[in-house]
Amino acid sequence: MQVFSFEELYIWKEARLIVKDIYVLLRDNRDFDFKSQIQRAAISIMNNIAEGFERNKNTEDSKQFKTFLNYAFGSCGEVRSMLYVAEDNNYIEPQMAEKLRQNCYSLSCKITAFMKTLH
Repeated sequence: MQVFSFEELYIWKEARLIVKDIYVLLRDNRDFDFKSQIQRAAISIMNNIAEGFERNKNTEDSKQFKTFLNYAFGSCGEVRSMLYVAEDNNYIEPQMAEKLRQNCYSLSCKITAFMKTLH
C-alpha cells in the first residue's frame, strides 16, 4: 500500500492522540514550564514524523526520514519520563500516567518497526 500523506501513517495518528491526551489532562495545570515542556515533547513526536515524511517524498533514500523518526522515538522517551514527573507531583492520576506511558512505549515500538521497513 502506498502512502501519499503523513496523515495516513498510523504512527502519526497515534502521536496525535497522545498530544490530545496531554493537552486535555494538563489543561488546568499551573506549572507552566512543565506543561510547556511535555506539550512540546509530545508535539515533537508527531511533527518529526510529518517532517520526515514530507522531506522523504522527493527522494529514493529514506535516510533522512529515518533520522526524523529517530527524533520522534527520542521524544516518546522524553514524554514517558515527564509523565513520571507529572505522576510524582500529583498533576495526573497514577493510572492515567501509566496508560499514557504505555501508549508512548507502544508508539516507540511501532516507530522502530516502521523504520525497519524503510530502505
